[in-house]
This record gives sequence, structure tokens and C-alpha cells, in this order.
Amino acid sequence: MPTPDLDSILADLAAEHADLDAVVAPLPAAEWATPTPAEGWTVHDQVGHLAYFDGEAQRAIIDPEGFAASLADIASDPDGWMVRSVERGRATPPRELLAWWRDQRARLLEVGRPLDPRARIAWYGPPMSVLSFFSARLMETWIHGQDVVDALGVERQPTHRLRHVAHIAVRARGFNYAQRGQALPQGEVRVELRAPDGSLWAWGAEDAADRVSGEALDFCLLATQRRHLLDTDLVVEGPLAEEWMGIAQSYAGPPGPGRQPGQFPKRSSAPR
Repeated sequence: MPTPDLDSILADLAAEHADLDAVVAPLPAAEWATPTPAEGWTVHDQVGHLAYFDGEAQRAIIDPEGFAASLADIASDPDGWMVRSVERGRATPPRELLAWWRDQRARLLEVGRPLDPRARIAWYGPPMSVLSFFSARLMETWIHGQDVVDALGVERQPTHRLRHVAHIAVRARGFNYAQRGQALPQGEVRVELRAPDGSLWAWGAEDAADRVSGEALDFCLLATQRRHLLDTDLVVEGPLAEEWMGIAQSYAGPPGPGRQPGQFPKRSSAPR
């Protein structure tokens, strides 16, 4: 599959923003307080989280020295930093919060457009290429958007933008073992996913004995720890694939608890 260019990634990120905006913008104030599957977080918190980190992403681009200094503070008190990262959002009424997120995400796209795609940006973990950085912002928006729609009982249609999420998840396999202090086992895992338009997305050697196949949406929900494997229709073959699907996590940070089986019903995989 060809690597997307910066313009197309930014266009996809803007579209992901707009899709979530369309879900939350009409909500009455009381519904912003709806608890989401992320323990302790409401719809309001999810949007505030995105606004805050879209702002931090700007800082990483335009003030790399200041951002690097903030990483040292985070390392000294990671739990306190996470609490502080949601404080402004929680103190902001829903209409103002939505305006803040709109402003931050628009500014992020603006500072991203002139960047050299080959440049690298410091973030929470190893520095990332510009392309990976904005793909990760799209994944973050999609993840927290999933928490929102799950909380509200809204079903959103999968789009081609899931390719960014799936690609990050595949590339994170080695990181998933490093998160647990383990070495990546030898051997490849072939991933074959049916895209929303019916085409095939694939990674890994075609002749690999270990394989994961199914709907792209199911894979993305599992890899972002928004669904348990048993609540998907993924086909997992071989011990390497089985082990990986048990620990898959596409985002940075310590290993997460994921979702419990049976928390969400399976989606129909029938063509739409």
C-alpha cells in the first residue's frame, strides 16, 4: 500500500475532527456529563482531552525546546500530570470547550501544513516523523470519538481513515512486547483486513503461518483496546498471532486493561 502524503493525512485528520464534532455539537449540556467506557471520564472529558493534546501537539512543533522541558516535569509526576491535563477542560462549560477544541485543532492543522514530511517531532515517547505524528493525532481523535459514541449509543460508519489506525497498530507490535519488558518473538504475523469499501489492506509476509484477518473496524477496535477479541469477528491463527492479539495496544503508555468481553455487542459484518 502506498504511503499517504502529508496533505492527505491532514485532510483525513480534519475529516475525523468534523465527524466527532457533528456528534457532540448538538448535545444538550446535560449529555456532556454522560459517563464513557473509559473509567472516570465523561463525554466532556474526552473532548477536553483532545483539545489539550491538540494544543500540546502544536507546542511540540513550534516550541520544541519548551515541549522537551515539559517532558522532564511529566517524568517526575506522571499521575499528577494526567490529572492536570484534564483540569482546564473540566472547568470549561460545554459550548466554550467545543470552541476551544475547534480552535486548537484548526491551529494544529495550520502549523502542520508547511512542515517537511521527513522532519521528526518530539512527543511522549520516541520522536516521530511528521507523517506518523499526524496519523497518531488522527488515531487519538478516532479512539476518543469511539468512547463518545459508545457512551451515547451512537453508531458511526467506518471510513477509509481506519487505515491510519490499523497501520499504527501493526507497527506497534514490537512496542507491545517492550511495554511488558519482553522481547519480540521471532516470526511474522500476516494481517489481512477488509476495508470499509471492500478492498483488502494487508501487512506482513503472504506466506506467514500466523495470521489475523477480518474487518478493519474490528481490528482497530481491538488494537485500541476499545473491544475485547471475543466481541469481534477477527480470525486469529497461530500462537504468535494469538499472543499479540492478547496484548495489542496501538497507543503509547503502560499496558492498558482493555475492555471486558460482552461489554459491547458484535457489529454486523454484512456489507452496507
